[in-house]
Amino acid sequence: MAAPIPLRPDYDGPSLRSLARHSRNADQTRRLLALASIYDGGSRRSAATLGGVGLQIVRDWVLRFNAQGPDGLIDRKAPGNAPKLNAAQRRALAEKVEQGPIAAVDGVVRWRLKDLVHWIFEEFGISLDETTVGRELKAMGFRKLSARPRHYAQNGEAIEDFKKGFPAELATIRAALPPGTDIELWWQDEARVGQKNKITRRWAKRGTRPVAPKDQRTKSAYIFGAICPERGIGAALVLPRCDTQAMQWHLDEIASQVAPGAHAVLMMDQAGWHITDKLAVPANITILPLPPRSPELNPVENIWQFVRDNWLSNRVFESYDQIIALCCHAWNKLIDQPWKIMSIGLRQWAHKF
Repeated sequence: MAAPIPLRPDYDGPSLRSLARHSRNADQTRRLLALASIYDGGSRRSAATLGGVGLQIVRDWVLRFNAQGPDGLIDRKAPGNAPKLNAAQRRALAEKVEQGPIAAVDGVVRWRLKDLVHWIFEEFGISLDETTVGRELKAMGFRKLSARPRHYAQNGEAIEDFKKGFPAELATIRAALPPGTDIELWWQDEARVGQKNKITRRWAKRGTRPVAPKDQRTKSAYIFGAICPERGIGAALVLPRCDTQAMQWHLDEIASQVAPGAHAVLMMDQAGWHITDKLAVPANITILPLPPRSPELNPVENIWQFVRDNWLSNRVFESYDQIIALCCHAWNKLIDQPWKIMSIGLRQWAHKF
């Protein structure tokens, strides 16, 4: 019989028992006590009996203890199979996903897992199944998310330029006002609400498809809405159409909600009825047009989504009068929640000054 493998000399029985008392790992404690009995002169068989294992297992404990010390007696998760994609290949995959497909070249308008499986094989000669590719994408932080709409002709640089130039625009407006005048930041937009209504997502059991009423009639009205996120207030009118007269009424309504002695900087898109010279802009309002095709800069767009999702969607409007009544009800519900207007409307690029 081969001679037993000796234990490393920098430990002894008392030191292993001390480590066992302070260990929070039950398996490590049992193994330390078994090896402590060997340090004290006990046989390997008695150590195996103490540990509740066979002699071969005790030999494995000795090898692990000699190589790594007490930490070697803690079981660790098995490493599993080596990943088929290395770090460089994962980076290439991430870049491919972020760039998105070119319809004329790749034949699809969004990546599917089967497309990425084919690309990985063509690019690296590695065969993976769709489940593995999905797991790799999730490990890199990718999820299948709903895309936010963006106008095809939007100028992204114009949006960033507007944000960077906003402090200077605000300073110019402030310089033209009497010293000490408070400035309020307001945003304005319109939303059409009608019998061809939106259907929202809802909770339902997996594998089912919930239903909701959908009207095909065409009566509608417009909510002219504006918010001042810093004060948590708003001003709105529900009107039958979008035109210069409707915008004039809304400007007058906004002016009535501006704090006494303050001046409102009203930001909105460049619709024709917003920027026409026929408007008589109230003295306590300065209009600051947003860049074209940039709804991301206007938090009222998010207000509309909140109002629709909570009070206006999934309805069948019986008449125009009911549309008016429910739009007014929805807006008043919003105004009763100033904290919600603040949460949705505050923008760091605008309110950090």
